Amino acid sequence: MDGPEETRREGPLSDIVVVELAHALAGPHAAMMLGDLGARVIKVERPDGGDESRRWGPPFLKTESTYFLSCNRNKESITLDLAADDGREVFTRLISRADVLVTNLRPGVMDRLGLPFQDLQEMNPRLVVLTITGFGHEGAERERPGYDQILQGEAGLMSLTGLSPDAPTKVGVPIADILAGVDGAYGVLAALHERARTDRGRVVRTSLLAAVIGSHAYLGTAWTVAGKLQRADGNHHPSIAPYGDFSCADGSLQLAVGSESLWRRFAPVVDADPDDPRFSTNEDRVRNRGALIELIETALSHETSAHWLSELANVGIPAGRVRSLDQVYDWEQVASQGLVVETEHPTLGRIELPGPPLSFDGEPPRRHLAPPTLGQHNTSIREWLESTEPGQGRK
Repeated sequence: MDGPEETRREGPLSDIVVVELAHALAGPHAAMMLGDLGARVIKVERPDGGDESRRWGPPFLKTESTYFLSCNRNKESITLDLAADDGREVFTRLISRADVLVTNLRPGVMDRLGLPFQDLQEMNPRLVVLTITGFGHEGAERERPGYDQILQGEAGLMSLTGLSPDAPTKVGVPIADILAGVDGAYGVLAALHERARTDRGRVVRTSLLAAVIGSHAYLGTAWTVAGKLQRADGNHHPSIAPYGDFSCADGSLQLAVGSESLWRRFAPVVDADPDDPRFSTNEDRVRNRGALIELIETALSHETSAHWLSELANVGIPAGRVRSLDQVYDWEQVASQGLVVETEHPTLGRIELPGPPLSFDGEPPRRHLAPPTLGQHNTSIREWLESTEPGQGRK
């Protein structure tokens, strides 16, 4: 089993200890991001099966859920029964040495476990707590359980996604969970920065609801400022044209003509007059999008996507193909960015995982820890607790 020294890794957060009491995706994703930055992440799991995502599948590889593998790299696992005296005692010893606690339990659960945040911060005043819920920490609906697709619907995202307003569609990845994890991780970094001045931690709160609403971007202000209600409109931009997915001889390609100078370079490629009054400004092109799409697709229908991508590149028009995931992970550009990492898993052997989205100039690729098996580090973590004192953190 990996001991504390073996699990140390370099990185901006290499002096930080994170305790994760979370399951499924939002909390684990936030903790994984901190682990990717070098923090030591200790994942606390129930003895009777652990994180529920360990059982989410298929697909499974041997007995391991690929869902669990997606959000638990760079962590250690200890099993604790927090309803038992021994489990609570070990947990509080972890907290006394931790810099960060990450949890996505519903409001009130920590109180019912006898572990309210206030008590934990009295025990360790420097502790930063990240708490992620489904619908927020206040309000009449704060105790509703929050799952990704429920929040995609409740927070309006599904009404914006799909081919038409009559077919609301979820985003193909659990985007509410992922965004909540990202928001939570950057909130933790802000709180750690503040702690350097104040020597005190604080509770950082976010939710799946907040994360999705925070992603509405210009579609949110279209409503709050202008009273314009945007609905699902397929694969074309509601405010820029041409910008979207277009059919060609062997499938489709995407292009983005986001300025008037780009339009004047693009129009001759598809035999369009850039001064046609229907299309001469972006506002005109949006208003006459249907006719513009028909004109473009008529031109594109005579050649393959490879031909048009070459032609568009020659005149500097942003464009791209629509790749399946196997094509993405075989793409040399993805490999060049270190976006696939190899790890050694205790039961699966050498596996490849989607890698961290951040890198730092001048640093060699880091060694990443494989997602842990349930309770893999029970012994080494307890030994570490015996050998350290409260407040010593990663020392």
